[in-house]
Amino acid sequence: MKGNLIIISSPSGGGKGTLIKEVLESVSNIGYSVSYTTRAMREGEENGRDYFFVSRAEFSGLIEAAEFLEFAEVHGNLYGTSVNRVQQEISSGNDVILEIDVQGAESIRRKMPESVGIFILPPSFEILRQRLIARATEHPADLSLRLRNSINEVRQYEYFDYIVVNDEVKRATGDLQNIVLAERLRRVRQIEVAQGILDSFDVSKLITPGD
Repeated sequence: MKGNLIIISSPSGGGKGTLIKEVLESVSNIGYSVSYTTRAMREGEENGRDYFFVSRAEFSGLIEAAEFLEFAEVHGNLYGTSVNRVQQEISSGNDVILEIDVQGAESIRRKMPESVGIFILPPSFEILRQRLIARATEHPADLSLRLRNSINEVRQYEYFDYIVVNDEVKRATGDLQNIVLAERLRRVRQIEVAQGILDSFDVSKLITPGD
């Protein structure tokens, strides 16, 4: 049985990275698709773990090589999802988490409508602003751009299957874990298991009284 493709989006500062890390550490048979990006590496990030950091020329080469399931320009930088990594993980039976922007999420949902979309909402605009300021990874101009873009991004929640409000990390992590596990139990994903059980309910195997 193939795994689920789980798309997780939020505005910058929504906390999706923290929640995803918690889920990856607590849920089995689930992987993370590392995206490619042209943005600069932030302090504490590692190439190949957080992103594959590449130049615009390298990114263009990957586009020409049909390496991406989707790609988009967000906040002035390019981001792309490796089609090979996603297909390998899903085919092996593992769920795969994609941490992508709303543009990328829309593109993937069109190509793979069976994917699961989860939107992480911050409790309020002010809390989102405080989180972005506290992480101190953007120049003032970039911070202002991300906050302006967030106004449109949060309105995209209606195109996702689930909403998780990230007001408290432990609770939000639990919500995210529950969604991942519940999706594995959908009827359409349990047909083979159910059929195996139903096969045991064979009239010819009934034992009548006196046998």
